[in-house]
Amino acid sequence: MSETILHATSGRPTGSSAARRMRAEGRIPAVVYGMGMAPTSISVDRRDLRTALSGTSGLNTILDLTIDGEMYPSIIKDVQRHPVRLNIEHLDFIQVDLNAQIVVNVPIHLTGESKEVDDNNGLVDQIMTELEVSTTPRNIPDEVVVDISEMDMESTIHVEDLQLPSGVVPTADPERTVVTVSIMRTPVLDEMEAEAAAAAAELAEGAEGAEGADDAAEGTDADGDDSSGDSGA
Repeated sequence: MSETILHATSGRPTGSSAARRMRAEGRIPAVVYGMGMAPTSISVDRRDLRTALSGTSGLNTILDLTIDGEMYPSIIKDVQRHPVRLNIEHLDFIQVDLNAQIVVNVPIHLTGESKEVDDNNGLVDQIMTELEVSTTPRNIPDEVVVDISEMDMESTIHVEDLQLPSGVVPTADPERTVVTVSIMRTPVLDEMEAEAAAAAAELAEGAEGAEGADDAAEGTDADGDDSSGDSGA
């Protein structure tokens, strides 16, 4: 589990205009709370934040958040991004007890390649991209690695099949699917289905034509009978 020092400045002005000015100056408005601490408005340097989160743990990095000379072990609880540019506009930091359990999301990474799946025109389908786990802050894994090398066309990997470090417990249903295998459609199959659909359409058209001819014939017979009846009168 990665950790690093991130310096923050307290006493930032609040409000939308102040926040815009702060972002223009390369700082990100934020708030820190938790462990009985009242929510405190702070700001962090954008470049310092990028450096702090550049390790393998990403947003799960334990940050020794330093405010006015005091250090608060924290992780990022929430990130607000610009809807178009997607750059970070606001952060929520939550102070953590390094010895207490917390719940975080850890990315799931697939490794390896299944020859049997590839040979049978299969596709490895990753259903879950993150796994929610409960553990202590310094025990949070950077990622959950899933080896798919031994998968075949009948394989399904569930949460209960994942290999997790000691002390890391998933919160999801053990039978929830993480990775499965599906069959890819092929041009040959698409062509066969298209031919079958065309044949069915032709049969339907032929049947409609035959019914129309029968109706016409019945109409002619009926007209002939009526004419005969009129002449006899």
